[in-house]
Amino acid sequence: MTPDQIKLVQESFREVVPIKEAAAALFYEKLFALDGSLKALFRETDMKKQGAKLMAALGFVVHGLSRAETILPTVQDLARRHVGYRVEEHHYATVGQALIETLEAGLGEAFTQETRAAWTAAYGLLASVMIAAAREMQLAA
Repeated sequence: MTPDQIKLVQESFREVVPIKEAAAALFYEKLFALDGSLKALFRETDMKKQGAKLMAALGFVVHGLSRAETILPTVQDLARRHVGYRVEEHHYATVGQALIETLEAGLGEAFTQETRAAWTAAYGLLASVMIAAAREMQLAA
């Protein structure tokens, strides 16, 4: 990611923070619309708390993008936990699509092509790190 992309992601996320509860609810609505089978992974989950966890994790990653090496261990641990939640590699693409659609809806006209590209790059980085960590864990098992 370029410094300009990192700045765009961070600036646009600041616009999401005031609507974080609604954004989290919309994210899961979009996620389940894209792949209804994912609802089973959240059957026993308090979705309001899950939404808060999602927004906290996004905030952690977004704020750490300018020094990615400091957040990678935490992101890798998150990926390993997700293996235990039965998250599969192909789910990452669906999550990415739901995230982009949520940001587009939440940010409206502020979600420019440049902002979309920046978020796509940020999510691509995050997903690739998580997928690699999950693969390593599965190979070691």
